[in-house]
Amino acid sequence: MQQPSRIIIADTSCFILLDKIDYLEILQKLFGQVTTTTEVQIEFGKSLPEWVTIENVKDKNQQLLLEAEIDKGEASAIALAMENANSLLILDDYKARKTAARYGLQFTGTLGVFLKAKEETVIPAIRPILERIQQTNFRFTEKIFFGILKEANE
Repeated sequence: MQQPSRIIIADTSCFILLDKIDYLEILQKLFGQVTTTTEVQIEFGKSLPEWVTIENVKDKNQQLLLEAEIDKGEASAIALAMENANSLLILDDYKARKTAARYGLQFTGTLGVFLKAKEETVIPAIRPILERIQQTNFRFTEKIFFGILKEANE
């Protein structure tokens, strides 16, 4: 029996960061189709490309419970992942990642997307991208910077 295709669900921070550094299309190159929620689209505040599907959460009560802990966009993304068993969340916020882990959901961060892109030869190197990200308001430690370079064999 064939497994259903994996649903990639992106949160706002992923779209914002990738848009800031002009790498939004990396999601399409890696995953083809990406899904998000209306709440994330509103938080992003710009039109999303046609390869991004907007899907609403069916269980609004679950979303409201999550909103007591994390912001609306993250809550909607996690609630949507809970409704789609074969999903991968792209989350950067620490609290949102802890919440996703508590529910046993699979997730990565935007920096993890770049690692996958390097692994699949979608990009030749990560260092220039990390240096570009450092010019934005997206923060990560020096330990993470060098850890990612090590993992990418750079």
